[in-house]
Amino acid sequence: MPISALTGTRLRERRLALGLRQAELAASAGISASYLNLIEHNRRRISPALLEDLARALGVPAAALQEGAEAAILDELRSAAAAVPAAGAELDRAEDFAGRFPGWAAALVQQGLRAAALERVVEALNDRMSHDPHLSASLHEVLSAVSSVRSTAAILADTEDIEPEWRERFHRNLHEDSERLAAGAEALVAYLDTAGQAEEQGIASPQEEMEFWAAEHGWALAGAETSGLASGAARVLARAAVAQAEADARALPEPEFSAALAELGPDPSALAARFGSGVLAAFRRIALREGAAAGLVICDASGTLLLRKPLPGFALPRFGSACPLWPLFAALARPVSPIEAVIATPGPQGRRFRVRAFCQPRHPGGFRGPELREAAMLILPEPAGGEAALPVGSTCRICQREDCAARREPSILTG
Repeated sequence: MPISALTGTRLRERRLALGLRQAELAASAGISASYLNLIEHNRRRISPALLEDLARALGVPAAALQEGAEAAILDELRSAAAAVPAAGAELDRAEDFAGRFPGWAAALVQQGLRAAALERVVEALNDRMSHDPHLSASLHEVLSAVSSVRSTAAILADTEDIEPEWRERFHRNLHEDSERLAAGAEALVAYLDTAGQAEEQGIASPQEEMEFWAAEHGWALAGAETSGLASGAARVLARAAVAQAEADARALPEPEFSAALAELGPDPSALAARFGSGVLAAFRRIALREGAAAGLVICDASGTLLLRKPLPGFALPRFGSACPLWPLFAALARPVSPIEAVIATPGPQGRRFRVRAFCQPRHPGGFRGPELREAAMLILPEPAGGEAALPVGSTCRICQREDCAARREPSILTG
């Protein structure tokens, strides 16, 4: 195991923790105190034999003095520093910091991870509040009932000489509207109480229910049982997804597909050419399988998202408008032309992804029928560095890119 440049720092921290003086430790190891001082300040490299002697004198394994902070800790520290560039964190001293103060380093990493998780929660909740049609309908019902009660009550309060027949009618209307308001409020509260469950179980709509069911099956849907789904609409969607998965598996069968994927990589066009299948079938086979580290989004010609398999770090809107800069939508305008790009998500915790998009038109009604288009976008993790990335977001309302030319509305995250 190589000796780290911070071995001396760790040695010094261990000596101080034991209450030993430099002269005492140096004498135990058979070296001078001045030489030990240079070692502890990382100004002299230590031979393996001397390291063993020092470790024995300190009562620790030599490996404990050699090993530095885990690479993951250093990466997370750099991510935390990048989230607050104004702080001017010394990135070149991250290893020194982690080596000297491992507890503080771990605490800082945990705070950074917590901040990232809270950002994702804000995105999800805002998306729900802004675009959920069921929530909008419930709020409209409550507001309508409130307005009706207010109007009726105002008439009764301001008019002294109402005929008994009309007074009775107003009272009846007030009673009915009050019941409607109570029912609407109860339904709204019950719906909001299931917000967490809806986020985890996808019960807000048939599509979300189907996608949660698909996630439970690891997105390997061929032969999956659909009877456990709650709504009939979700079962219809699930049965269609199962039938599509089985057709894709016949066109690109295992284990030949796995071997080709290992050879050619996640290239839908190359895989489709290898098996003589449709390109979109290759998209689905790459992403919709157990353990696939790939996200997938499919839309129709209107841009409506028909399927959303998420990938950590790439937020997918639950309802309505997605980012117009996604290569998915560029593919819609360029049928049968493959599109590849590296994209970067916004915010301090932004990440890079390599995406491949393709649009396949079809004409189920023949030459006289309409053209239907379906586009897919494969989302793959991309390491930092390399080629320039296209800045994209999830949806305008929660995107932090204020200067985006495609912005439709202000973001709630930028004040």
